[in-house]
Amino acid sequence: MQNGDKGANLKASIIIPCKNEGANVRMTVDSILAVMPDDGYEIIIVDDSSSDDCCLFLHERAPDKKINIISSPGLGAARARNLGAQEARGEYLVFCDAHITVPEGWPENLLKAFLDPEVGAVSPAIASMDHPDRVGCGQTWNPSLETLWLPPSKIRNLTAVPLLPGGCLAVRAGVFRQVGGFDRGFIVWGYEDVELSLKLWLFGFKLYVNPSIIIEHRFRKKHPYPVKADHVHYNLLRMAYSHFNNKRIDKVIDLLETNPKLKKIIRSVIQEGAMKQRVDYFSRRKYDDDWFMSRFNIKF
Repeated sequence: MQNGDKGANLKASIIIPCKNEGANVRMTVDSILAVMPDDGYEIIIVDDSSSDDCCLFLHERAPDKKINIISSPGLGAARARNLGAQEARGEYLVFCDAHITVPEGWPENLLKAFLDPEVGAVSPAIASMDHPDRVGCGQTWNPSLETLWLPPSKIRNLTAVPLLPGGCLAVRAGVFRQVGGFDRGFIVWGYEDVELSLKLWLFGFKLYVNPSIIIEHRFRKKHPYPVKADHVHYNLLRMAYSHFNNKRIDKVIDLLETNPKLKKIIRSVIQEGAMKQRVDYFSRRKYDDDWFMSRFNIKF
């Protein structure tokens, strides 16, 4: 592991989890390093048991005190991000996918949103790397709880949005730790950014998107590691049991009724601490899920 002075206080920690990303990791790191200020920032790479040596180039380079490389034992997307956050020294945590490119002035301009004390987290606009004219400015849910990108035509300035995409998401480190980070019980992949966004709003923190900053993201047709429907459904149900009222939990179960393992997944979610987490969250949050759905006119 390469690491700088753990006692130093930094402006921001850029946390990049990766697993079998191929050449994307080098592309992402080089893009960030090219625009990152000389002082006050660090990059934390969490190599979550990649089998393709995608992070080997980082070990072969001359040691760089700006880059901290962590190896993790296949924790999954949420917990790998949490591991990176545990090592972070920044006042702000900037979570990025390992398949993006960023523009000049990206980190400084993104973090300017935190000059407003009400801002808990912020994302830039995100464009498709293959189709740069396709741009999303934060996300919302449709009546079937499917995640939809918000078009730039509706987002002119720094604007509150219900959901921030995990492809690039900055959050105050203290706020992140106060809400417990990404769900520590999530597995493999799915809903980690959505759950964090919902949780931040329910705990009273506001989420914004800055449409004037556009990063490019490589959207893939398939994952470079196995992701099963059961993994995604487990995370969705864990989010529901952690944050939704009983009526909405039943609606989520109805959405997944075609999964033959549904009852088994529900048992696992409950046995693995979701109900205890629910009690804790309900006792500490400022708003409930009815407030959230009404606030953003989500008909679920």
